[in-house]
Amino acid sequence: MRCLVTGATGYIGGRLAPRLLAAGHEVRCLSRSAARLRDVPWHARVEVAEGDLTDRASLRAALEGIEVAYFLVHSLGRRDFERIDRCAADCFSAACRDAGVRRIIYLGGPEPPAGERASAHLRSRAEVARILQDSGIPAVVLRAPVIIGSGSASFEMLRYLTERLPIMVTPRWVGNRIQPIAVRDVLSYLIAAMTLPPGGYDIGGADVLSYADMMQRYARVAGLRRRVIVPTRVLSPWLSAHWVGLITPVPNSIARPLVASVVHEAVATDASIRSLVPSIRPIGFDEAVRLALCKIRNADVETRWSSAAGRDAAAEPLPSDPDWSGGSVYVDERSRTVDAPVSALWRVIEGVGGENGWYSFPLAWSVRGWLDRLVGGVGLRRGRRDRHRLRVGEALDWWRVEEIVPGSLLRLRAEMRVPGRAWLDMSASSDGAGRSVYRQRAVFLPRGLAGHAYWASVAPFHGVVFSGMARNIASRAEGIAAEAVAEEPPDVVA
Repeated sequence: MRCLVTGATGYIGGRLAPRLLAAGHEVRCLSRSAARLRDVPWHARVEVAEGDLTDRASLRAALEGIEVAYFLVHSLGRRDFERIDRCAADCFSAACRDAGVRRIIYLGGPEPPAGERASAHLRSRAEVARILQDSGIPAVVLRAPVIIGSGSASFEMLRYLTERLPIMVTPRWVGNRIQPIAVRDVLSYLIAAMTLPPGGYDIGGADVLSYADMMQRYARVAGLRRRVIVPTRVLSPWLSAHWVGLITPVPNSIARPLVASVVHEAVATDASIRSLVPSIRPIGFDEAVRLALCKIRNADVETRWSSAAGRDAAAEPLPSDPDWSGGSVYVDERSRTVDAPVSALWRVIEGVGGENGWYSFPLAWSVRGWLDRLVGGVGLRRGRRDRHRLRVGEALDWWRVEEIVPGSLLRLRAEMRVPGRAWLDMSASSDGAGRSVYRQRAVFLPRGLAGHAYWASVAPFHGVVFSGMARNIASRAEGIAAEAVAEEPPDVVA
């Protein structure tokens, strides 16, 4: 099939496009700016059309020759998102008719229970669904509740609230039932929708939970203590949204309509899609969270550390995800130009730790090692196996060697007792002028409020310890280079 994916720079669209390619379909992506798709790994395998969903002319060009058109955009976060989405749906429907598109597929939201006043967010999603279904083109509408995956606004709200608040006073809607669904299952249903009979279908995961249950189970999967949740009638949806905006980095403009939607229960009342697509067996909430948590926000971190876990790529963050998604990642980065060849710099990098030391404030490293042993950690007592060479998997003081690219990269994973996970990268590269560049990066993924407090307590010392480490490693490499020059035999003149 020749498919058009709108919203290809968004959360779902950016994950659907490579899935369609893998299934053997031809894909064209619509974006207001083609440059925004330039760096995605699958860029060379898709067509990119520039256009706007409210511009009929650009839509006609983007839809030429298309058989299946995915409508995966919404303007949540903008004050007049209902009007914008209505206009976009009208233009899209008309352009699809003009282009002879054979099918429209739309990912919408759940329908609130009968007799309840719908939130603006759900009202808009339902209105867009009606417009597309009334277009005269066979349309499939998938109604999804909370989507579980790193980068999903609903999931990020859940993540930050649970991780940052061990004790919380919550609005009464935390008792409402929700049927969350993993992003990988959403993508599977979107592809299966190509052959489904036209109509609307509820999609949901394997579990029906209250929002409070979701927070407790998230905490358990993330290795956090059970949360203390105290529901109250005092917090209105308006106050709840501002409370979410204060505690989490999710913008208020997005948190407000999402919180207003969570006030409604979101449970699949129509399970017909299960019999129509029996090959899709939705996973449970806990597994969906595990998939999301094995990925982290920083692009370099995700491609190197997380990909080794062999998990489902749908749960990964993408560079196009919002800056506030993916959980908290604290990073300390340093770099220095070194007046020495890469070989000399690498010799110092590979020789760190053990009796060689860490090139910065030996007393500070010793104290940190003693403190780690006091709380049952390994401290600095393990040293290193060989004074000059390292290999993947071996212990190095309180670190474990996770990756080595000889002459280029050493990655260490911390095994000290800390409320989170930590890595240290040290790398060497040439500057092209006979010198080298030393790069050092410490990364910390906090676990719960204690993790954030830990980073805040040690961050003031990093400026001294890590900057000194980078400076001294560079200085030692320059010393090695100078010694090598001094040892070279003099030229013999005949």
